Amino acid sequence: MAERKAADGVAMKRDKWVALTVALGMMAATAGWLTRIQGMHVLGAPGVKVGPVAIYDEHSNVVAAVGVLLPAKVTGFQSRPMPITTAELEGLPRDTTFGRMGYWSAEKDFQVELTTVLMGTDHTSIHQPQYCLYGQGWNVTNSERIVLRMDRPHPYDIPAMKLTATRLFQDPKGPPRPMSGIYVYWFVSGNKITSEEGSRLWSMASTLLKKGEIERWAYISCFTACHPGQESATFERLQKFISASVPEFQTVTGMPVERLESAARN
Repeated sequence: MAERKAADGVAMKRDKWVALTVALGMMAATAGWLTRIQGMHVLGAPGVKVGPVAIYDEHSNVVAAVGVLLPAKVTGFQSRPMPITTAELEGLPRDTTFGRMGYWSAEKDFQVELTTVLMGTDHTSIHQPQYCLYGQGWNVTNSERIVLRMDRPHPYDIPAMKLTATRLFQDPKGPPRPMSGIYVYWFVSGNKITSEEGSRLWSMASTLLKKGEIERWAYISCFTACHPGQESATFERLQKFISASVPEFQTVTGMPVERLESAARN
């Protein structure tokens, strides 16, 4: 009996790995197919506001005159434009559109970096979100699906991913000190919202086949750091910031909550 259970356990693990490998292979094939035919179709509308705004690099040089129109004013916060790194400018396609703003509370005890990366005809503008953290020395310790409740222009939910990370920072006055990071992200097109990379790729493939249109997806992320033990309180503040800021630049919304609840009851 014990040998049979062990064998069943091995088989289950093997089946899971096979399923994962097949899924990843299908996603990779879809991505490759999208790359080959991207120049043959019309580019769809984005799910974020785009317009004239100066985008800067790390040396304060203007690198673009058009960007995602992130809000300069969010109630309770001051803000300033943040630079796009050299690695991003050199590593992402030339038709990528950026938006990045830093926000801090009046008490200066809470800071958020809001970033939007909008693809053009090249879907590789949208990359694995974890890369952003790993590239800055953060170690992701937890990943979970969450729902962000929005109040404007009507109550609706944004499906998102929440990553929790840790990092040691050098302290000139003492030993390195640990910090925690909260990173929340999701993807939007002109008419869709998702937190899943696979769903985004399949949607692009389906829309290409049915309409001959390349969906123009944007990757939206919010990052804030805090001291260990303050993660829950910091996330609550981040949720409030997202609720106040996102309706100012994200044009696509989800189904009104009351309609979702009615559908669930029926």
